[in-house]
This record gives sequence, structure tokens and C-alpha cells, in this order.
Amino acid sequence: MPVKGWIEVSDLYCKGCELCVHACPQAVMNLDMERLTPKGYHPVHLSAEGCTGCAICALVCPEAALTVYRETPNRALRAAPAAG
Repeated sequence: MPVKGWIEVSDLYCKGCELCVHACPQAVMNLDMERLTPKGYHPVHLSAEGCTGCAICALVCPEAALTVYRETPNRALRAAPAAG
């Protein structure tokens, strides 16, 4: 099972600079051209599957507008001894 990640974007801080979009190694982020933040910017969003939660986007964001979450496969299930 691959690692799955997702992001939350703060509309108060995201200014649509696209630094995170260009830094994303999985190329799954884009500006959401259907929405505007209260300050009038198009915020970033995940536009495709494939985020691994690497957090590079959050590291390059000058406004600290991104929170990254990462769900890893359950190691306990893989490490369980075989019955028998």
C-alpha cells in the first residue's frame, strides 16, 4: 500500500504564489481557479491523486499557508506473524 498524503490550505495566508506548485515532486498541485480567498487570491489545492505527504510544499511556502498530513501503511499488519 503506497503512502498517502493530503494538504490543508489556509485561505488567510495563501497568496497563490505557486512556489509549492513548482516544488511538488509529484506534480499534483495547482491553483484553484474556481475559488478566491478573502484577500482575492486563487489558493492552491491538490488537483490529482498521488500526494505522498513529503511536505516539500510546506517547506517552500513563504506564508506558512500549508499543513501537510501523511498516512502510512499500518506496520502492525505487515509485521504480524503468520498463523500456523
